[in-house]
Parts: sequence; C-alpha cells; structure tokens
Amino acid sequence: MAVPKTLGIETEYGIVHRGVDDPNPISASSLLINAYLSRRADPGGGPGAPRVGWDFVDESPAVDVRGFTLLDAMAPEIETHLVNAVLTNGARYYVDHAHPELSTPECADALSVVLQDRAAEMILIESMEAANEFLPEDQELVVYKNNSDGKGNSYGCHENYLMDRSTPFGRIVQHATTHFVTRQVFTGAGKVGCELPHRDRSHIEFQLTQRADFFEEEVGLETTLKRPIINTRDEPHADPLRYRRLHVIVGDANLCEVATFLKLGTTAIVLGMVEDDVLDSTVAVADPVRALQAVSWDLTLSEPLVLTDGRTATAMDLQWELLESAQKYLLDRGPESVGGPIAEQVVERWEQVLSGLERDPTSLIGQVDWVTKRHLVDGFRDRHALSADDLRLAALDLQYHDLRPGRSLFARMGAEVLVDPGDVRRATNHPPTDTRAYFRGRCLTLWPERIVAANWDSMVFDVGGEALRRVPMMEPSRGTEEHVGTLLDTCGSVEELLERLSG
Repeated sequence: MAVPKTLGIETEYGIVHRGVDDPNPISASSLLINAYLSRRADPGGGPGAPRVGWDFVDESPAVDVRGFTLLDAMAPEIETHLVNAVLTNGARYYVDHAHPELSTPECADALSVVLQDRAAEMILIESMEAANEFLPEDQELVVYKNNSDGKGNSYGCHENYLMDRSTPFGRIVQHATTHFVTRQVFTGAGKVGCELPHRDRSHIEFQLTQRADFFEEEVGLETTLKRPIINTRDEPHADPLRYRRLHVIVGDANLCEVATFLKLGTTAIVLGMVEDDVLDSTVAVADPVRALQAVSWDLTLSEPLVLTDGRTATAMDLQWELLESAQKYLLDRGPESVGGPIAEQVVERWEQVLSGLERDPTSLIGQVDWVTKRHLVDGFRDRHALSADDLRLAALDLQYHDLRPGRSLFARMGAEVLVDPGDVRRATNHPPTDTRAYFRGRCLTLWPERIVAANWDSMVFDVGGEALRRVPMMEPSRGTEEHVGTLLDTCGSVEELLERLSG
C-alpha cells in the first residue's frame, strides 16, 4: 500500500531592483525577506520568529539515490549564511541562488498545497510592501512568480512528495517521466518565444511551459545545470529506512489555482499508483528530453511522441490513459494514501480539464496558465498588429507574473478560485493542522525566544543552563493538531513540553 502523500512546493521568485544602475539580486532578496521579518518581529504578531533560523545539521543535498555522494553539491554559502528563517505557519523563507525562495509547510493533500501556495504569494506581496518602505522613492523591489528572466536564466518551482523507500527507483523513473513530460498540457505557465540554445526561435512564437527549454538529462542530481527530468537527490527529511522524497524540479510556477491543484494532485496519484505497481509497464516515452520540449512547443496538443516499444501517442493520449488508471485505482484501492476525498476532486477536475483542452482550450481561461496567458498575448498582438518577436509581447509575458496587485495581468483575469481568501490570510500565520508542520508552527508561535533552530524533521530548544534539546520529527504524519493540539494548549513552558514529550 502506498504511503500517505505528504507534499509541498518550494518556489524561487524572480526579483528586480528598479531605479538602481547595478542591482545586486542577493542584496535585494535579503532586503526583501529581512523587511518582512522585521515587520513581523513581535511575538504573536504573525509569521515572524525572525531569529529562528534554519538548522542545516541534517541537510544532505549531495546524497544521490544511485548510491554515491557529490561533495561539491553541498548547501551553498548564499543559502546557509544569509537570510534563512522559519515562519509560524511552518514554512521556510530564505535566499537561495540570488532569489527569494519560500517553501510551503508539509501538506496532506493538493488543496492544502494550493492554500499554502497562495499564502506564500501574500507573504511575498507583504515583503515587497515592507521592503519598499526602506527604499528611496525612485527605487522599488518587484517580485515575479515566474521561471525565466528572458535572458537564458531559469529558476525553479520544485515539488516534493513522500514515497515508500522500498519502491524500485527505476519504476518511479519510468512512470513519473511519462507524467512529467505530458502533464505540461495543463501545468504549463506559458512562455513567449524559446530560450533553447541553437534553436531557431522564430519558429516558436509561444509555448506551453517556461521550463522545458532548460532540461538536458533524463535522470540526475543537479538542479541548476544539466537539469534532469527526474532528480535523484536522496534526502527524505523523514525516516530514511521507510521513506524517500521525490524532489521534482521539472514544473512551472503556476498562478492559476486549478493548475497548481492538478499539478500536485495528479502527481500524488500517479506516484501512489507507482508504489502499488498498477501502471502499464510497457508505456514509456523513448526520448524524454526531446519529448518534454516537443510537447511544450506544440500548441495543437497533437504532437506524436515515440514510445519505447515503437508505438506513438500524444501527450493527451498518455494523460487520458493515466486518468483512466487513476479512476480505477481510486475505485479499487480507495483514496486514503493519495489525498483522501481531495483525490476524488482531483480526478474529477483532471477529466474536466482534459476534455476542455480537446474541445476548446479557451474554455479553460482562468484555470490553465498557458491558455490564459496565450489569450492575453494573442489579443494584445492582434489589437496592435505586432510581429511575433515584438519585445512588447515578452514584456506582457513578464507582467502576467507580476505579484504587485495593481500591476499583475493575471489578477485582472478573474481566475477560478479554489480556496477562500480569508483562509489564505490565516495560512500566512497558521500551519496546516494535519501534518508535523502543526507542531513546528505552534511551537514557533508559543515560544520563539526558546527555539534555537528548526528544520523539516527536528527542532532545537534552549532549556537554559542545560544542553540544547533536539526534538526529532521523523514521521511527517505525526505532530498534527489531533496528536499534539491538547498538549500544546496545556503546556505552560518549553520545559513542561519537553518533559511531557519524554514522559
């Protein structure tokens, strides 16, 4: 039986420091986050706990699932020595590779991820407001939720899924690759032009995704160079004997809530099916890297992909096949391990979106980002009689992702909303209640001055004259409100908490 799919998103945001001749994105990112933390510094005032930094003791990004370690893949200094804060909603907010990055807390289903992803956007918007208060009137920090600067540089929106350690990695590679190559039809954020080197860009006026141009390998450990479709980082942030974490780097940063919902929800179900070994072992894409790009460049959704057995199928064909398998899987096995009742909503929406793509993609404006952006781009180009390579189209593309409420083109589109805005505002302060993020977030709210550091699977408490006390959290499904809510409500001090936890 597949293990429960604890999941989450970590998003690197584009940042621009306007009004400066020689802007430094590292300094800009640090200012952005520090300004937010300063605004939220008072205990109980929000997701501040600004002096609680990230604990890197258990970090091992260089360990490869294939059985070796790359010593040059350790956590970069920019990440370990600059801003790296833990928020009271259980999230991590930090500078990474010259970008502000926010990792959502652990979530138990795709709808919870949508909620936390929206909360992350609100945190970034507030960060902009706070940072710009420190800048001269002729300067401004602007944040974009996108994946490319248009100059050949890409930054990621990574997903994470808890999986059973015993699942053969080769099986994961085969079926996850098929899904990642083809899910672009509803997860792509859309992009004007092409950034693949040595490619005649005049033939690609618009494509489904922002990231496909930047992938070079099928399987590998890297995340910034020679990007692989399947990442092999073996860092579970949980009991390593029972779990692995599939670190997914191939997706776009979505603004449409439906797209985010399907990105996480369909992948969780596919991985559950992989664990339970119910998928057709003969279905695999023959040349995944080329196929990834071919799907992204094909606005007709009809490009035939060569399979390993010589047959051909389109991305839509393969998605329909995965959907049919998912429907049968939920009927036979139940949805408990892949999101519970939310998984049933995922499958229902999955079918609706695939049908819409086949019938009329424009029916999905406000649900699928590439469809929504293409509608804007085509309308603007037609109104102004622009050529496909007009720079104003690229500027329009960027403005779609602008997080400033008054400038965001996406915000004007009236996109479908899946989560209540009031719940989103609450989620900027409060953690999910059904994962270990609850324990982390509540402790940071109650005793920020007594917490030295925290990470995904442990917290370090200062108990005065004694040695520091580390509390492990190796099981992502424990530390929930059901497990520890009463305990945290009734403990008057850190000392009492630790005593009762060890008792």
